[in-house]
Amino acid sequence: MAGARPREKTVRVAVTGASGHVGANLVRALLARGDEVRVLLRADDRAVRGLGVERIPGDLLDPAALAELVSGVELVFHAAALVAISGGRDEEIERVNVGGSRRVAEACLAAGVRRVVHFSSIHAFESSARGLAMDEATPCVRERGAPAYDRSKAAGEREMLAVAARGLEVVILNPTAIVGPFDFKPSHTGRLIVALARSRMPALVAGGFDWVDVRDVVSTALAAGARGRPGERYLVSGHWLSIAELAREVARCTGVASPRFVAPLWAARLGVPFVTAFARVFGREALYTAESLRALRLSRQVDSSKARLELGHVPRHFADTIRDSVGWLRDNGFLTGD
Repeated sequence: MAGARPREKTVRVAVTGASGHVGANLVRALLARGDEVRVLLRADDRAVRGLGVERIPGDLLDPAALAELVSGVELVFHAAALVAISGGRDEEIERVNVGGSRRVAEACLAAGVRRVVHFSSIHAFESSARGLAMDEATPCVRERGAPAYDRSKAAGEREMLAVAARGLEVVILNPTAIVGPFDFKPSHTGRLIVALARSRMPALVAGGFDWVDVRDVVSTALAAGARGRPGERYLVSGHWLSIAELAREVARCTGVASPRFVAPLWAARLGVPFVTAFARVFGREALYTAESLRALRLSRQVDSSKARLELGHVPRHFADTIRDSVGWLRDNGFLTGD
């Protein structure tokens, strides 16, 4: 048609971890901006059901599936990971988070992918530095005494950068605790919100964490795909709140009173074996474990100024994040039933 504007070129994008919290939001953002999206999926497709994506069955341990996933792709978002905070899964965590990251990077290099945005974590940073202000210069975990998940995220970064040295553009994001809508499984933070909203927590624990909206993480990831500096790491933070403050925000949205008693961390650590045993009896994953309590000692000072300056990262108000998260969980049936 004369005078019609030419259609903008679409970029074919591949996503690992599309069934997870970040992946569900990322895929929707990519589709909203007009990208052609291909995803790697195992059995659980709730996060992408009804969306116009190309599906590749398989996982990070399947080289053939990875090769098919990245063939002809310009940009890859590697968001798949095994998040485990209850111990006893060290080998599985290493296979997925370390070996899987290496396989993704190798497949991308072989296929001529232009860039990979790799989702790491704030947990990749050394625990010995967690009492201090944290930024991208904070050393990564190497200590054998650190939780397996922490070690795996740091090692996954090293694997990615080792392949990058051979000619692949890699940009790394280190988000803090992620919270927000489209949390289908739900995540650890999502389960915490559900427990608070359904009065399943008789007490809280001291300490807190930096919480970031999943949609802000995704916006920053899109910017990283376009203009992040190759080989660089970007810490993506939001707002530090104590567990008690988080509980009060949930209470404002639900009308369900938050627990009044806040146990000191030393007492919570003594109770970990009982909480774990109780959760196992009811077939649930414990919300409080030795690993999760360790994370609550993280510094309140998490500096994401690099992501703000270079990628335009701007965290939204946390009250809006909790309102939207509670609303999505309610609308999708997570706040009702047994």
